[in-house]
Amino acid sequence: MVDEGQESGRQDSRKVYPDRSVLGGEVGLWSSDLNALPASRARETAAEIDELGYAALWFGEAMGREAFTNASMLLSATSRLVVATGIANIFVRDAWATNAAAKTLAGAYPDRFVLGLGVSHRPMVEMRGHDYRSPLSTMLAYLEDMREAQFTAAQPEHEPPWLLAALGPRMLELSRDFADGAHPYLVTPRHTAEAREILGDGPLLAVEQAVAPTGDREEALRLARSHLGRYMRMPNYRNSWLRQGFREEDLSGGGSERLAEGLVAWGSEDDIRERVRQHLSAGADQVCVQVVTEGPADGLIEHWRSLAPVLLG
Repeated sequence: MVDEGQESGRQDSRKVYPDRSVLGGEVGLWSSDLNALPASRARETAAEIDELGYAALWFGEAMGREAFTNASMLLSATSRLVVATGIANIFVRDAWATNAAAKTLAGAYPDRFVLGLGVSHRPMVEMRGHDYRSPLSTMLAYLEDMREAQFTAAQPEHEPPWLLAALGPRMLELSRDFADGAHPYLVTPRHTAEAREILGDGPLLAVEQAVAPTGDREEALRLARSHLGRYMRMPNYRNSWLRQGFREEDLSGGGSERLAEGLVAWGSEDDIRERVRQHLSAGADQVCVQVVTEGPADGLIEHWRSLAPVLLG
């Protein structure tokens, strides 16, 4: 195990990165809102996302559906869509189980599953009775254990890509050296450019971008602050925002207008497309658009429909 203060530049022997086509395209969706729908309705919604032409569907893992069984459910309802965990929590299952689950999905749904892994957050880990330890060292040891894990079932034709939830430079280096790329969350295009510089040309970079689908600035700020509120107490995100150039005063109260508009795009569909293009121009291989609303999950499909011609055209 590597001490967190040690540089993570030690190279892994597997340095052939997957082709960018494994992500399915440049624009995907990020949403855990399908958790609120019955399984049958979630499957129908995933099928419509597939038909709309989005490249991928990313979802988180917290207190809703379990990551790998959820991925299997969504994959079984679609024919083209890439499904990605964003992220599967490494503290709640051992590396052998994660390796076996990822290989099983890759074999069942060739070239349609992306494994996103992350350390999550201390409260989310400890509430489940696990010990939250040094993120960098723990992630490195976990990846090494996955490499060494035995899997005696039939091997998938292609290994699923591994992307790490990476915000700071050291985890980005780990994403480059021991995985296939990174999946940053709640970041600006400036962070995307810095992440690409650290990763270099080979690794995959799939970034999440929250959007508030309204032309009313006050409504957009309200939606953005409501969305960011759950993350304001998480040290991982607070530290990331400070590294991205925000100040302590931006993180007080419900968050400054500068923070809200910097992290949550709003305005017309063309305004939202421009923010997506900024990430792509900065080096992202895929932008995972997360629509922020306060309506029922069923209502999100309307926004996904209206954005599809603009973002995918």
